[in-house]
Amino acid sequence: MKIVIFAGGVGTRLWPLSRKNTPKQFEKIVGDKSMLQIAVNKLFPEFKWEDIFISTGTNYEGLVKTQLPQLPPKNIIIEPEMRDVGPAVGLITSLFVKSNPNEPIALLWGSDHLVKQEELFRNVLRVAEKIILKHPDRIVFIGQKPRFASQNLGYIEFGKEIEKINEIPIFSFEGFKYRPHLSVAEKFLKDGHHAWNLGYFVTTPKFLWKLFEEFSPALYEKLKAINNAYLTEKYEKVLADVYPTIEKISFDNAILEKLDPKDASVVSVDIGWSDIGAWEALKEALSERADENVTKGKVMIEDSTDTLVFNFTNQLTVGIDLEKMLVINTEDVLLVCPKDSVPKIKKLVESLSGTPNENLT
Repeated sequence: MKIVIFAGGVGTRLWPLSRKNTPKQFEKIVGDKSMLQIAVNKLFPEFKWEDIFISTGTNYEGLVKTQLPQLPPKNIIIEPEMRDVGPAVGLITSLFVKSNPNEPIALLWGSDHLVKQEELFRNVLRVAEKIILKHPDRIVFIGQKPRFASQNLGYIEFGKEIEKINEIPIFSFEGFKYRPHLSVAEKFLKDGHHAWNLGYFVTTPKFLWKLFEEFSPALYEKLKAINNAYLTEKYEKVLADVYPTIEKISFDNAILEKLDPKDASVVSVDIGWSDIGAWEALKEALSERADENVTKGKVMIEDSTDTLVFNFTNQLTVGIDLEKMLVINTEDVLLVCPKDSVPKIKKLVESLSGTPNENLT
């Protein structure tokens, strides 16, 4: 099985650490490894370097090579321009359907995710692979059993158990629910038929290619031009000419919303997954208790609860009487805000465009 990790996003919700030139996936947010390195390392020893691929943007090719020197250079797949998730998955599909059409492929969206139960995660990938080898015209969605009623995550709805492989249950697929209201999320938490949607799935390139052709014909036509040029001397030019002209569209809109439920199944287990694409999510992932403080670097905090203070400078950062706060101190920006204000960070970063502070984005 081949595994593709997508590492092209900018991650403005983790600003001011994550920026255009150094996005969150290349930063050491947790421990002494970058999030990209953590994402790749959790695949070993079950998978080999030659089976791992990184999809990223032109600007980040050097960072990928530096942080993953063991990765074969040909396993870095470059998007000339970011065109959203639909085209990104389509590009991968257009290449693999030509080189490995029937070999199962795992697409893992999010190089900034934490997975605490790494061995179980590897086992789940192998279980999904077994399903696809038996049913190549299917998608297996990998979901996280919800730990709390999240309003910021999408959900996968699943039905009855249809089989069990290596003690891991496989469920029928019913559909998706996108970022529900709190009352609905609380129902999802209790009913036992919903999982957090991680953007992880396993299928075959051949089946995915068929779905693009059927559900997104305009996108498929441009991907087909790239597919025709792949493995020829024309590939780089065709990719550079065609890919930036593709309309931006999410993978959900392009494919998943039109998918027949009978063509998919679901694995929902507790792999200890957390999306740390935002500061408050990182706080939840690193805390044993909600009222616990989380710190990094030279930090002192007194009489404070449920607060995250990350200091990336040599200067001491001190906090007193903080409650549900975020303090992020970098060499050129100090961010202080309540945890609930994280959604405003993206808007603030966007507002810096065209100002003297644009270089800070």
